[in-house]
Amino acid sequence: MFERLQAVEDRYERLNELLSDPDIVSDMEKLRTYSKEQSDLQETVDTYRAYKEATKQFDSAKQMLEEPLDDEMKDLVKMEIAELSEQIESLEGRLKLLLVPKDPNDDKNVIMEIRGAAGGDEAALFAGNLYRMYSRFAEMNHWKVEVMDASPTELGGFKEIVFMINGNGAYSKLKYENGAHRVQRVPETESGGRIHTSTATVAVLPEAEEVEIEIHDKDIRVDTFASSGPGGQSVNTTMSAVRLTHLPTGITVSCQDEKSQIKNKEKAMKVLRARIYDKFMQEAQAEYDEKRKSAVGTGDRSERIRTYNFPQNRVTDHRIGLTIQKLDQIIEGKMDEVIDALIVEDQARRLESLEKHD
Repeated sequence: MFERLQAVEDRYERLNELLSDPDIVSDMEKLRTYSKEQSDLQETVDTYRAYKEATKQFDSAKQMLEEPLDDEMKDLVKMEIAELSEQIESLEGRLKLLLVPKDPNDDKNVIMEIRGAAGGDEAALFAGNLYRMYSRFAEMNHWKVEVMDASPTELGGFKEIVFMINGNGAYSKLKYENGAHRVQRVPETESGGRIHTSTATVAVLPEAEEVEIEIHDKDIRVDTFASSGPGGQSVNTTMSAVRLTHLPTGITVSCQDEKSQIKNKEKAMKVLRARIYDKFMQEAQAEYDEKRKSAVGTGDRSERIRTYNFPQNRVTDHRIGLTIQKLDQIIEGKMDEVIDALIVEDQARRLESLEKHD
C-alpha cells in the first residue's frame, strides 16, 4: 500500500513541475488534462502527508518515553501517543479507501430513464413519483434537471420519461438507482382500498462526451414525426419530433419535448451517445465477473433493488438489507441516508476485493 502511496505522491510532484512548464501552460488541452489529474490526486497526497507527519510525531513521542521524565511529563507523552495512535489508524483507513480505484464516470452528468413497468396506470403514476423524487434530490444538490423526452399519461404519470441531471458528481450518487423499483400502496385509481404492487424501472447512464464516443453520420437514420401528448393525440402539426436509429447497434432514441426539430435532434443525440457508451461499458463490465461482484449493483437493470411501502411509510433497499421508516421524506427527495449507505457498502466491498488481490 505504501509503495502505491509514494508513487502517487511522486506523480503529484511531477505534475507540479509540468504545470510550471511554459510549453504546458500554453497548451490548453495538456494544461486541462494535467490540472484534472493533479486535482484528483490532491486528497490522497494530503492524507498521505498527514499520515507521515503523524507517524513521525508518534515515533518521536515513543523515543521521549525512553528518556528520564517526571511523572507529569510522562503522562502527557502517553496521552499524546494515544491520540496519535488513533489519528494514524483513522488516516490509514482513509488512505485504503482513497486507493480503491475511482469510477471514471463519477464526476459526470447523468441521463436517467424511468419507465412504468408492471401495474398499468399505477406504474405510470409511480414513475412520475420517482421522477419528482430525483428532481427534488437534484435541487437539494444544486444540480440542474432537463427533460429530454417524456410520454405522459392522462392521470399525470409517465409511461416513460428521459431527463438529464447536470451537476458535478451526479453519477457518483445516482448510479446505484439502476434497477426495478417496487411500490406497495392503495392506488389513486382504486376505489376498493386494496393494496397493489406495481413497478417502474430506472436506468442511469453517464453522459458521454463526443471524444469518448464517435458517431458517424452514415451510421444514423433520422426520422421525423409529429409530437403527441397524453393518450397519443397529436399536439403539434409540424414534424418537430425526431427519432434517431444507430444502425450498428440498433439503438433507437426519440425526442419530442422541444418545438424545434433541431433542438430535439440535439437532445436525442445526447441520449443516443449515452446509451451507446453505456452499452460498451456494460459489455466491458461483463468481462470482469469479479468487478461486478464487488459492486453494490450498478449493472443488472432487471434486478429488484428497492421497495416503497406507503401504508407502513417504509423503504427497503434489498441489496444491502437497509430498511428506513421515512418514505414520506425519501419520496420528497431526501435520499442521502439511502445513497450514503449504498456508497459505504460499495466502498467496503471494493476495498475487500482490492485487499484480496494485494
